Amino acid sequence: MNNHDVNNLIKQLRQIQLDFYATFGVTDIITNSKIFEILIADSLDHNLIPGHSGSRDAKNEKGEEYEYKHYKETSSNHTWTFNDFTDTTISKLRNIRSVIFAHINDKGVIFPIFDWYYEVPGHMMADYLEKATKKITNNRKMINVGPKQIEERMRLKRIIVDKTKIGKYRLWIEKIVDIVLKIEDKVGTKGILTSNKFWEVLVALQLNHQVQSEQCKHDAEDKSGNCYEYKVAKGTTWSFQDISNDVLKKYLSDKNIILATVDKEDFKVKNIFEADTKKIVKLLRTKLKIKAKRYKEKGKEIRRKQISLSKKDLQSTKAKLIYKD
Repeated sequence: MNNHDVNNLIKQLRQIQLDFYATFGVTDIITNSKIFEILIADSLDHNLIPGHSGSRDAKNEKGEEYEYKHYKETSSNHTWTFNDFTDTTISKLRNIRSVIFAHINDKGVIFPIFDWYYEVPGHMMADYLEKATKKITNNRKMINVGPKQIEERMRLKRIIVDKTKIGKYRLWIEKIVDIVLKIEDKVGTKGILTSNKFWEVLVALQLNHQVQSEQCKHDAEDKSGNCYEYKVAKGTTWSFQDISNDVLKKYLSDKNIILATVDKEDFKVKNIFEADTKKIVKLLRTKLKIKAKRYKEKGKEIRRKQISLSKKDLQSTKAKLIYKD
């Protein structure tokens, strides 16, 4: 692999993001599957709303807002997920025009295609969730909504996307897709615009690792076949989500845990730390117990088993700084 060629492609992608921000006011378009929101907005003639978690995804010319949910055909879960819902988040759905439940076809195609969707009015979605979530007992407060529920309980039909329609984002999408496919070919990793994978690839380039395609058991491996867990963040706080005994056991099968910081505007890796898996797992178990005890004393339960590690925690586990820009 020629790292020089890959770096040039990454620079081109960075420039597209800068130009996209200057044109539409939306940045960080290479993270958290944002490309799929752009695909949806382009096909539905919506305007993207800047931001990620906590904000609505798009609005129409009248200013009415939409929330997007999507799943890919190759995904093991063919439903759309509402994570960490509360009475407040459900109630806020009444203030939006609709929730768009999108299907992304990523099977047998060069790049994923937005091909069909359901449009559920916000008030209807809020009514449904208020009733359906009363029986939810999981602490994380998560509920999945599938096509069958939408069609049978809400009496709504699937809408086929008009593939002949070209929106304001189409040329930008084509530019991004062209460069991303070239990067994927050179690094040997598919689906790099899904989740945080693009930034994992940037880190792997500095370590001569191979990032696994899509969501695999391990994030990356070296030439000797040793596996690694990657955590990449903008700052010096790394989040470990949905911690369970199975997840912790998986970590123990990794050679090391890689914790990196990146500049998502400049597309650069700033620091990379290498941490011993046993020490990290021990620390996570300890922190989770302390968190559970603290919640119990307040009469609460942990909704989501999530723990963050700071730079101070890296010092306590004697993690090594193995790269610095």
